[in-house]
Amino acid sequence: MSIISNVMEQVNKSDKKQLKGKLRTGTVALLIALLAAASATYAWYIYNTSRHTTKVRMAAGAGVNLQISNSYNGTYGSAAVLDSFSGQLNPVSTNRISGGFQKVLGFTNGTENQSNLVANLFGKGAYTDYYKTSLFLKSNGESTDIYIADIGFEDSDEKNPISSAIRAGFVVHKAGRNQPTEAEYIFAISDKKNPEAEYNTATGKEGDVLDCTKTDGTTVSFTPYTSAAYCTYDKNTGTVSLKSGSLKLCTTTGKNGSAGDPVQIDLYIWLEGCDEDCTRNLCSQTLKNLSVSFAGAVKES
Repeated sequence: MSIISNVMEQVNKSDKKQLKGKLRTGTVALLIALLAAASATYAWYIYNTSRHTTKVRMAAGAGVNLQISNSYNGTYGSAAVLDSFSGQLNPVSTNRISGGFQKVLGFTNGTENQSNLVANLFGKGAYTDYYKTSLFLKSNGESTDIYIADIGFEDSDEKNPISSAIRAGFVVHKAGRNQPTEAEYIFAISDKKNPEAEYNTATGKEGDVLDCTKTDGTTVSFTPYTSAAYCTYDKNTGTVSLKSGSLKLCTTTGKNGSAGDPVQIDLYIWLEGCDEDCTRNLCSQTLKNLSVSFAGAVKES
């Protein structure tokens, strides 16, 4: 059975359980299969070598309180097939998604206490260097707070985990069509460490990323969100519970059984080139079956 079929089967089971128990929660699950990524993921060191096109297939499902579509005026329901991605997943860096991404254009010899070769010249990243897609969510008639329940993944090599350098970004728009950005959140999907980790940018230090407002290699300290910001979602009962650090992405509006305006959430996935885990030994590794799960808790009136 395919990944997409498995997702849909799980979603259908979840819907039935939630309807039967009249639970006031909803979920959205997003699955991504990164195919042929072994030649498409690069460390700063080998950015200009052996590019390969990566194709991404996606599917999404929604629970009883949420509906999903891949376009604002599209068909909303419990599932949506999202656009595929064809491009080069090249390392880029940013401290703010809305400010754009930068990638390495040149290198220099490292100084004392640095690696032999460090990145020192940067330029604007192309949209084909990273993955982007959009989801449109609306409630089934009740105002619902949306959280991330999990970002799952599978590394091709646990000893050299490429997930350690992957970021997932969520740009949330105000409710309605073609609305401006309201907030954005960047997550490190893994707490694993690359055994050969080494910061390989000429300026800055471990934990720094490129400042999106400059192109001279200026870095700034940046701490992405981690799994501590997820909520807890029980797929067997449909129950959503919050932890002290659970991060609310947005609220979908609704009242008296009528859904409000959809909320657009743009999803970005990239290889963070300034991450100290982004080094040469990961260039042949693959991130497989990346999954992003959202959970919705109906706001108490």
